[in-house]
Amino acid sequence: MKIFVSAKRVTDPNARIRLNSEGTGIDMTGVEYNVNPFDENAIEAAISLKEANDGEVVVVSIGPQEVETYIRTGLAMGGDRGIRVDIADEDLDSDLVARTFVKLVERENPDIIFLGKQAIDGDNNQVGQLLSGYLGWPQACFASEFALSDDKSSAQVVREVDGGLETVSVSLPAVISADLRLNEPRYASLPGIMKAKRKPIDVLSADDLGLDTTLKVKVLRLENPPSRAAGIKVESVDELLDKLRNEAKAL
Repeated sequence: MKIFVSAKRVTDPNARIRLNSEGTGIDMTGVEYNVNPFDENAIEAAISLKEANDGEVVVVSIGPQEVETYIRTGLAMGGDRGIRVDIADEDLDSDLVARTFVKLVERENPDIIFLGKQAIDGDNNQVGQLLSGYLGWPQACFASEFALSDDKSSAQVVREVDGGLETVSVSLPAVISADLRLNEPRYASLPGIMKAKRKPIDVLSADDLGLDTTLKVKVLRLENPPSRAAGIKVESVDELLDKLRNEAKAL
């Protein structure tokens, strides 16, 4: 069984984000990166599935050479090899990421793809759905439980929806996006980290994949949210209710 899993790098969620002087993006000066937390759950799911079924885990990321650090994180956790597609971060949107994965699927023919349900930088939650649509594969988004059938032809997935939990069965190959409650990602051991340094990472360009890199979404401008106004004291409950009703429009 061949399993694809994403390892997107994102800005440290604890970092203080600043807009650049043009207001067209984030000032990346001094900003640190991590593997997207939802992708860590996807990596853990992929490795656990491999360990139970004697498969291969291919860790995939898109970006400049620096993203290989985060592919190595997945390899240190137990992935077998990596693929990096050399496209600059600023030249990506969700649609291009999905189409890149489509080209990789055509080359590699995986049995299942695990993705984080969303990336915490853009919070778009679009790649899994787009990828499923382009491939014509079934999908199960926001997975909180995953179980492969005995004959390995399908999987049962519990997914979190607004009204509670929904259990679906998908035939393989399929696209699964991981929620935080799917598992507890393992820490990479020291031997795993040392082995990861020797595991291969294939580097492919857009031309290698025959990929059209035309973007469908372009960010024109970003703005900081308005500063929070100072609170006030009210003299009575009636005054509080009046302000909630007429100023805050909360009632």
